[in-house]
Amino acid sequence: MFTKQFVLATAAVVAGVTLAAGPAGAESRDQIRIVGSSTVFPFSTVVAENFGKLGKFKTPVVESVGTGGGFKAFCVGVGPQYPDISNASRPIKDSERETCTHNGVTDITEFTIGYDGITVSVNAKTKPFALTTKQLWLALAAQVPVDGKLVANPYTKWSDVDKSLPGTDIEVYGPAKVHGTRDAFNELAMDDGCKGFPEITALQGDAKAKACQTMREDGAWIDVSEDYALVVGKLSSSPDAVGVFGFSFVDQNKDKVHPLTINGVAASFENIASKKYPLARPLFFYVKNAHVKTIPGIAEYVNEFVSAKAAGAEGYLVDKGLIPLPPAELKKQQAAAAALLK
Repeated sequence: MFTKQFVLATAAVVAGVTLAAGPAGAESRDQIRIVGSSTVFPFSTVVAENFGKLGKFKTPVVESVGTGGGFKAFCVGVGPQYPDISNASRPIKDSERETCTHNGVTDITEFTIGYDGITVSVNAKTKPFALTTKQLWLALAAQVPVDGKLVANPYTKWSDVDKSLPGTDIEVYGPAKVHGTRDAFNELAMDDGCKGFPEITALQGDAKAKACQTMREDGAWIDVSEDYALVVGKLSSSPDAVGVFGFSFVDQNKDKVHPLTINGVAASFENIASKKYPLARPLFFYVKNAHVKTIPGIAEYVNEFVSAKAAGAEGYLVDKGLIPLPPAELKKQQAAAAALLK
């Protein structure tokens, strides 16, 4: 967790107080601070632990606050009271870059670390069923078409959406808005699922996006703000519940959960790597370059993260569920990391 100094500094900026937070004096901190994505958190933590074991630098502090929460903290300013790296399960938004720029965080390097697939998973003992993005949208959207009009979602059971689906209650635990996985799920599943409905096609701009992406709030969709490990635990104790989280959590809990097929494609290592799986997406982290020369070990940590021994096809992150980048793309990331050492 961050120090009291970090919390107070962040609160002051949010309140509109101007802080003198330049890189000068950043030498006062000798431990890397990392915030952001819950999906990237397990990978970042393993790299941090291995990095710390090398003995030259302290083990970085990694905090799981969601992609949106990570960027919010990352973009507050430059200086030792602010994070050095922000993990992300989606690219940084233009609005987040604007916030960074406004606060003097103008020099940022993006790194792609590999791929992940957003899974829709159930208890390992539950009989699996196939889903489409259309069925997901009809089950989870706040409003759906009925008799030519958009109305409050009336479906309570999966079989109400499609008779081929189980007659169990719709109970889905998924990422809250602060998580990048929620943004990616909206784009890859909800936006795709709402296509083709005349009631949606007739809408324009923000109204269309809202109709496609707004989740129901009647208990069928349950926001999860904490670590996705809690969802795995929930599915383990509930045979009817469904969870939305990254493939790495499935890979590390094969005895507890298994993913459902989406649009006829299984959430497998191979299908995610080939991008055949419809909910496949890249994972990232962002480095505050102004901190590289003042906070010890940032460049070295980044080089460890994108090294072949960590993120390569035979790397230790693959054992944790990361889908590696193609060799040519990994080399580009390694070149960018090497440039930070100069």
